[in-house]
Amino acid sequence: MRNFQNIFIKAVSYFFMLLFFYAAISKMMDFENFRVQIAQSPLLTSFAGFIAYTVIGIELLVCFLLAFPRTHLAGQYASLSLMSAFTIYIYIILHYSEYIPCSCGGILEKMSWTQHLVFNVFCVLLSMGAIIMLRKNKRWVRPVVLGIVLPIFLVIGLYLSSESRFKNENNFTRRYFPNALVEDSRISLDHQFYYFAGSNSEHLFLGDLTSPLTMKKVTPDLTTVQDLKVNLDSYDHFFKRLRLTVKDHYYYFSDGSVPIIYRGKLNQPIAKTVSYRQVYFNQFIPIDSSRFVFRTISAKTRSFTLGIQKYDTGAKAVMHPEILRKQADGIFDSDGNLISTPQAPNLIYTYMYRNQFIVMDEQLSVLNRENTIDTTSVAKIRTKTLSDGRTKMNAPPLKVNKLQTAVNDVLFNQSDLMGKNESEKRWKSSWAIDLYHFRKKQYAGSFYIPHRKGKKLTGFWASRDRIYVLTGSELISYRYRDHLLQAINQ
Repeated sequence: MRNFQNIFIKAVSYFFMLLFFYAAISKMMDFENFRVQIAQSPLLTSFAGFIAYTVIGIELLVCFLLAFPRTHLAGQYASLSLMSAFTIYIYIILHYSEYIPCSCGGILEKMSWTQHLVFNVFCVLLSMGAIIMLRKNKRWVRPVVLGIVLPIFLVIGLYLSSESRFKNENNFTRRYFPNALVEDSRISLDHQFYYFAGSNSEHLFLGDLTSPLTMKKVTPDLTTVQDLKVNLDSYDHFFKRLRLTVKDHYYYFSDGSVPIIYRGKLNQPIAKTVSYRQVYFNQFIPIDSSRFVFRTISAKTRSFTLGIQKYDTGAKAVMHPEILRKQADGIFDSDGNLISTPQAPNLIYTYMYRNQFIVMDEQLSVLNRENTIDTTSVAKIRTKTLSDGRTKMNAPPLKVNKLQTAVNDVLFNQSDLMGKNESEKRWKSSWAIDLYHFRKKQYAGSFYIPHRKGKKLTGFWASRDRIYVLTGSELISYRYRDHLLQAINQ
């Protein structure tokens, strides 16, 4: 019996020494990938850097303790505690996580998460058996229970603390939905100068920079593409930036430098003038058949300002100078994109050079001001005022937020900055899209859109079940996988 116990204890010790040494070396050899995987864990996101180093250090320490007779028992307790921590971690991932991330570390990468759990439980039982045999007739119940229970509470505490910090005190740590998209279909366009103009329940609409009065009407599955040519009721203007916008059953052509707005029904080829010389603008969003929201430069403050105007009624525009807040010059520092949410009567203004977006209703009442997860709260720009009064950038700005779209109560934001613990290789080969539930005031997660042949992303448009991407001369449709779909539509 004694001979069996000695063989069993030695076998367990060698097993754990080999297991932890191999796991530690594997993590060290691909440390960047290991740290990124920890950062994407739904449990440990906020402590990725600390935990990545700590786990490797503890695994090597356990090997050292098991190698010497004087510290052998301590090594067995350390093995029990470490495997207990890994076990409860996997159990929480399987039963309480919003999604299951990629595995990380050593031979466990070859196993499924359920196999991980079974393997870890087996290791805990091995360690318990070795400790009982080592302590012989001495009391072993209390130290074994503590060796199991304390790591479990530690992991649970880390999980709760990490989630609280991640959702409420995020310091630019992204959590990516794994395998978030699956390509659905793609079509080649005749050139690369198209942009998303809007959508309805039946079609997606593209505007054309090279032929401003032509639009493409595309079915959601991209199987049918139709070119529509529109005529205007007047052409006696010098257009500088004629743009198409589609909302509900109407299409609009607008040029804020004239300024003029045309409107037509989607089944009619002629657009009629509904606003002329009412207000100059550089961004335009139709609200309904009687009103539109615009962004302009205020004559009083010389800053970007939002306002509401009724179509050709003679009424003055209602200005809201309090919405866009000046930090420096009032132009570059408050520059951004104004979009509307098709499914809900909301407007969203996202600053380009700082980490904030503003959610408003259709009366331009501010519902809330929210921050994106990056840390650029003050626009990092340098400007110079010329002798003629014009203001120019005299240094390249730090662009924070680039492109936006929205669906339901979720803002999709293309960020131009890499967050903590992210793979530089993956970042260079993909575009990062961050999701924000603006009703819940919460960051929901991120996903990657892969680059296409080195072409830049010129636009994207979200629907309830897929996202459309314009890159180069291609229009690509991606379907959301289950975890991302649930996050968007919950």
